[in-house]
Amino acid sequence: MRICNVPKCYNKATIQKNFVFLCENHENVELRIEKDSLGEVEVPQVALWGAQTQRSLFNFSISGITFPTVFLESLVRIKRACANVNVRLGQISEEIGKAIISAADKVLNEEMWEHFPLDIMQTGSGTQTNMNANEVLANLASELLGGTRGKKEPVHPNDHVNKGQSSNDIIPAAMYVSAAVTIKKDLLPALNEMITVLQQKEQEFKDIIKIGRTHLQDAVPLTLGQEFSGYVHQLLYIKEELEKFLPVLCHLPIGGTAVGTGLNAHPKLGELACEELSKELGLPFRQSENLFMDIAAHDRLVTASSHLRTLAVILIKIANDLRWLASGPRCGLGELSMPANEPGSSIMPGKVNPTQAEALVQVGLKVIGNDSIVSMGGFFGGQLDLNTAKPLMIYSTLESITMLSNAMRSFSEKALKGLRANRERIQALVEQSLMLATALTPYIGYDRAAKLAQKAFQEGKTIKEVALEENVLPPAELEKALDLKKMVRPHQKE
Repeated sequence: MRICNVPKCYNKATIQKNFVFLCENHENVELRIEKDSLGEVEVPQVALWGAQTQRSLFNFSISGITFPTVFLESLVRIKRACANVNVRLGQISEEIGKAIISAADKVLNEEMWEHFPLDIMQTGSGTQTNMNANEVLANLASELLGGTRGKKEPVHPNDHVNKGQSSNDIIPAAMYVSAAVTIKKDLLPALNEMITVLQQKEQEFKDIIKIGRTHLQDAVPLTLGQEFSGYVHQLLYIKEELEKFLPVLCHLPIGGTAVGTGLNAHPKLGELACEELSKELGLPFRQSENLFMDIAAHDRLVTASSHLRTLAVILIKIANDLRWLASGPRCGLGELSMPANEPGSSIMPGKVNPTQAEALVQVGLKVIGNDSIVSMGGFFGGQLDLNTAKPLMIYSTLESITMLSNAMRSFSEKALKGLRANRERIQALVEQSLMLATALTPYIGYDRAAKLAQKAFQEGKTIKEVALEENVLPPAELEKALDLKKMVRPHQKE
């Protein structure tokens, strides 16, 4: 028995998907000897991984960031689908195939992610993580068949679990599956929830006439509902773009193996594995039309990330608009009131800040930064026949999806639902606006209306007061011209 040496860079407070988690509760950790093409490696007996995972664990103790669970789930599901198809195609025995499938089920059902400890800062192809999955499933499957952990028999990680596969086609397949699943399962429902709440506010505010603002200066009136309809349609636009792109993201390069030629894979493996994944996950997965493309480049992920960036830009716009409109409460615009969720200052009593809006802005900025990483991963990582920035690209994409989903749910629940319109303040501001002179230009011309506005500003009067003094129109006609309801009538259906 030997004592296990834990890498110093691992902090016990980090995510429990690392070496420490398995070893910290064992005073003396028994080690087993495994062999790979480079020689012997000591592996903790409690670990399900093998020699290649162990080497990577010590060679890449860099960020302390591990792969998101949804990515690992997708990887294991792909391994399970390939095992099932390989049995059907006669590539592995039914006994071994069923054992691999049972092992995958165990990992998924029992959430055994502590056995997937690798840092995302590793080889750009994700080979070590692919081998991590192969080793874990092979060891579990071997034990189910009466074998011993670490002996690579009766189930071998390369010859059986990885049959007809390469890291170069399986890792990008897991990238696309995990991104598609999280967009469908998390992002779109959160987006729909936010759209629904904003639509409710659009209806609630439809009769409230307020002053418009362009260049942060007074402009012609519109309704608060019309203003909110703009937010609704911004989100409807990006929702449509995401839904249209989702099937494009579902092209998987399974069966391409190392460079896209499919060497050592059955010609039907990719097609049939994609069919299994489609049935299981309810998404239109299919084998890539060009396997070379989806192994050498990850343009689909770059495009997906660009849609996430667009959503982030939209959310920043909405969040900033609402905190402008809710600025105050007495010395700002004050047209809206946001819910008071927590005290806003450690020194100023009674202060309340638009914290949900500020959090949403920060999430948006992070997503824009992540999009830059994904884009750079697309062109810096892609050389010749393989993209070698896979782990970083998918981590950044999944982080963006998760943060956007959580932030939209939080903003909808803790900010939008409790948003109130301050009607008296809105009415007072719209009556004082000088831009109401715009409604008089059809009657008195642009130049005379401009002089009217200048005089009203200099004398601190309303447009209506100055117009009556100047007798620009008969009183009844002036009332008709300055009717706010006619000013906010839309020229097209909302």
